[in-house]
Amino acid sequence: MERQTLINEVRETLSKSGFYVSDECSALSFDFVSRRDNLLLLVKVLINVDSFSRSAANELKTLAKFLEASSIIVGKKTGSGEIEDDVIYLRHGIPIISAKTLENTLLEGIPPFVYAAPGGFYVNIDGDMIKKMRGKRKISLGILAEIAGVSRRAIQMYEDGMSAMVDAASRLEEFLDESIILPLDPFVYGHDEETFSEKLTIKGFDDFEKNVFTMLNRIGYKVVPVMKCPFNALTKDKKTLILTGVEKYDKQLIKKAGAVMNISKVTEKHSVFFVKSSEKQNLGGVPLIKISELKKADDPESIVELILERKKG
Repeated sequence: MERQTLINEVRETLSKSGFYVSDECSALSFDFVSRRDNLLLLVKVLINVDSFSRSAANELKTLAKFLEASSIIVGKKTGSGEIEDDVIYLRHGIPIISAKTLENTLLEGIPPFVYAAPGGFYVNIDGDMIKKMRGKRKISLGILAEIAGVSRRAIQMYEDGMSAMVDAASRLEEFLDESIILPLDPFVYGHDEETFSEKLTIKGFDDFEKNVFTMLNRIGYKVVPVMKCPFNALTKDKKTLILTGVEKYDKQLIKKAGAVMNISKVTEKHSVFFVKSSEKQNLGGVPLIKISELKKADDPESIVELILERKKG
């Protein structure tokens, strides 16, 4: 119940700040997606963020890359204590913030300035401003080093863009009487190029799923399998990205189709389920394509044409 309360709080904050928020889904790597203009967020909400595994983080980063989204964890604590407000943390490369930090950033327009890293809390410094003020007031490196309680070399590195511990930066800012601490964007912070997409394999899938992935590869799609989502893969060519499910037609598919359609609307991506057989061509708004139809396809365009045609059905 505590986690559900936190999920509801996060969803409310996003809605109030103008985001279109999807329903909750059964994904392990994220709880829901939300969009405002060009900012697409994949959101995971946890009470203890230590429970978020590396494999879930790798999949979340892969999804973020291919969906051109940002990923964020909103949490309450770690094994070592509470997540402090207005501080950004990282777990396996995914930024972590408190619900209050999210509220302050989106509703109050007050971004975080501090991030947690080994050794304590740090801030990014405007090195050009330090250099400018030092030259303008003819302040030596030695004086600033003494004020900040660091070495002369550290001051030079601050001027070159190195981060500083909060106490040292605060002392410098107070002495210079000038804003030198830079705000952080929690929806950009910590995101890197490492997505582990090449390490995701089809080993955990059954023969039917593997067969569909192979046929999609044959006609020109890149298939990125995912294990912790309502869909089974991201299918991509030069023009289009498709949320792709591979399922038998049963009650489980009906449930998954609703979740995938909801995610599809928010992400603004096509979705499809490949099935062994079905009299229907559409389920809950998600097009269905039979394996026999996929076998006849010669290129990605033929699949997209089927999807567009069956979206209307």
